[in-house]
Amino acid sequence: MSATRAFALATIIALSPLTSRPSAGQPVSSPAPCDAAVQVPTGFCAVLVAEGLRAPRHIVVAPNGDIFAASNRGGVIALRDSDGDGVAETRKEWGREGGTGIALAEGYLWFAANETIYRWKWAPGQLEPSEAAEVVVQGLPSGGHTAKPIVVKDGFLYVDFGSGTNSCQLLDRSARSPGQMPCAELGQRAGIWRFSSTRIGQSPSEGIRFATGLRNPMALAIEPTTGALWMATHGRDQLGDNWGFSDSLNAELPAEEFGPVPQGADYGWPYCYYDELKGVKVQSPEYGGDGIKVGDCGTKRVPAIGFPGHWAPIGLTFYGANSFPVAYRGGAFIAFHGSWNRAPLPQAGYRVVYVPFRDGRPSGTYKTFLQGAGTNSIRPIGLAVGPDGALYVGSDAQGKIWKVSYVGGR
Repeated sequence: MSATRAFALATIIALSPLTSRPSAGQPVSSPAPCDAAVQVPTGFCAVLVAEGLRAPRHIVVAPNGDIFAASNRGGVIALRDSDGDGVAETRKEWGREGGTGIALAEGYLWFAANETIYRWKWAPGQLEPSEAAEVVVQGLPSGGHTAKPIVVKDGFLYVDFGSGTNSCQLLDRSARSPGQMPCAELGQRAGIWRFSSTRIGQSPSEGIRFATGLRNPMALAIEPTTGALWMATHGRDQLGDNWGFSDSLNAELPAEEFGPVPQGADYGWPYCYYDELKGVKVQSPEYGGDGIKVGDCGTKRVPAIGFPGHWAPIGLTFYGANSFPVAYRGGAFIAFHGSWNRAPLPQAGYRVVYVPFRDGRPSGTYKTFLQGAGTNSIRPIGLAVGPDGALYVGSDAQGKIWKVSYVGGR
């Protein structure tokens, strides 16, 4: 069966209601209770929209409030809250391929599997496809970092092609193995590619390498006041295991980079990494670096903000609504999936942070907005803003999506 036919209507599964809450049209006396498993600032409430989901990754919310999530275990999950209490009563699923990226733009619902990007013609209020998917791009690079976050805007489709390796060594993730010079991956991976969003049946060679030197920019979004593409990327691992860095430096370095991505930008991977402690980009040890040398890394783009090492930024959205207090308007929410390479120091990340913006740039210190009530108890990934100004947060590891609203003194 072809990839397109695998997404045909025959694969649609309409599941039974998620809860026994009132049916559509019945009044709701009060919203669902706040979930005590999630910590948010005073005045906010996180309602559990749905649970038991199959690894929901990135999410998007339609103008009518319907939620669409890419599933890492196959296809798309659609959720609808008919009675307005914040909990989804209806769930539908379709498709078989696992994926991460999703978008609702230009009259289509877009889904990015690991090797293929699909779209369905979409009408306002539609909850499931009415026809088979179109293949927009196929044959995308796989192996290593295979997930494909996407952004669709103004006739263009932006896609993350994550690297296949940690730091482009001759022997990947091996102690003291030198880096390839030049790094052959950079021609096909470790950057952001741009395609036409108006054509179907494209191949990777028909896209352009929009930006390079990005190991795995999983978090992508358009900053609305400037129209600029922004990203947050995963830095390299194993400075301690492979190059003898101290436990504390291995945990904190390199910084996870967050910044704008103009066309032609080069953030320097694998030759360079960003040292947030020094505020400078330095040469990687695979290429002769010693933690101090800058060399030609001084010509590479530096981030607007560097976050602690190995937090794994994985979702990004800008808040353009007015429902939250003024302090939360106009800035960026970033989801961090959590670390694995900070040992023997404690692992960290596992949260959503807020970065204030002014005039299209960060204007202050980031702060944690959402995290689990227990240590590293949730792994946020998908972020989206709903038509009522609520922030939706998904967690693939827990199979859950929350709706975070500002309720003031309620």
